[in-house]
Amino acid sequence: MAFGLIIIGDEILSGKRIDKHFSKVVDLLSVRGLSLGWAEILGDDRARITSTLKRTFASDDIVFSCGGIGATPDDHTRQCAAAALGVPIELHPEAKQKIQERMLEMAREANVPFDLNKPENLHRLKMGEFPQGAEIIPNPYNKIPGFAIHHGNGGGAHYFMPGFPVMAWPMIEWILDTHYGHLFHQQPRFEKSVLVFQSMESALTPLMEAIEDEFPQVKVFSLPSVGDAETRRHIELGVKGEPEQAAAAFDKLIAELNLLKVEVQHL
Repeated sequence: MAFGLIIIGDEILSGKRIDKHFSKVVDLLSVRGLSLGWAEILGDDRARITSTLKRTFASDDIVFSCGGIGATPDDHTRQCAAAALGVPIELHPEAKQKIQERMLEMAREANVPFDLNKPENLHRLKMGEFPQGAEIIPNPYNKIPGFAIHHGNGGGAHYFMPGFPVMAWPMIEWILDTHYGHLFHQQPRFEKSVLVFQSMESALTPLMEAIEDEFPQVKVFSLPSVGDAETRRHIELGVKGEPEQAAAAFDKLIAELNLLKVEVQHL
C-alpha cells in the first residue's frame, strides 16, 4: 500500500496554472508521519484518464485525485472513473441534497427566488453524478462533495476532489484524519545529510553502496547541485530510514568522508 496523487487538468500541462497540490499533499502526509509514494499529472484526455485509473484501481494504494469533477465539457474524471470500474454513473442522493442546499444558500445570498427546475440548477446536479457505489467526501468550502471509491482486498481507495486547493486540501485532511489515523507515525524515521564539496558522485558511489549493504533498513541519497550565488558546487549526501540503523549509518558515512579527505559542511 502506498499513497498516490493524481493531478488532472490541461491548465497544469500548458503552464496556465502552476500546480500547488504536490507540495501540499507531501506536507499533509509528512506531518502525520506518512509519505507520498508516487504522483502523476494528466491532461483532460478521457482515454488517458480512464487507462490510468484502471491501472491504479487494480492496486491497493490510497490515491488522491484532484481536478476534473465539475460538470463542464472539459471535466471527465467522474465519467472516466465509472468507465474504469465498468459501472454506470448515477446521481448520489446525499450529493444531490448537498448541492441543492448550496444552491438555496446562493439564492438567499443573492436575494433571488430559488427554482430547482431551472435548467442551470438541474445541470448543477450533474456534479453529484458519481460511479455507482461511490461514497461522498464532504466539502467544507461550498458543500459540493467529492466522491470515494474503495477497491481491492488490502484497503485500497481513491478519493476524487475538485482541483481548487481551497476545497481539495481540507478534504484531504478530513480523509486522512477520519480514515487513516491508525497509520500516523507508525514508522519512525531518521534523516540526516551533509554538503560534500570537491567530489564527484561517481567517486562517492562505492561508499553509498557499502553503507546500504551494511545497513539494510537505510537508504543513502545524493543530491548534486551546480551551486548558486550563495553556495559552491556540491553534493548533499545523506541517509534516511530506521532510526537506530540510520544514525549508525550516518556516523559511518561521516567517518568514511573524513578518510577521503573531502570538504564536508554539516547542515
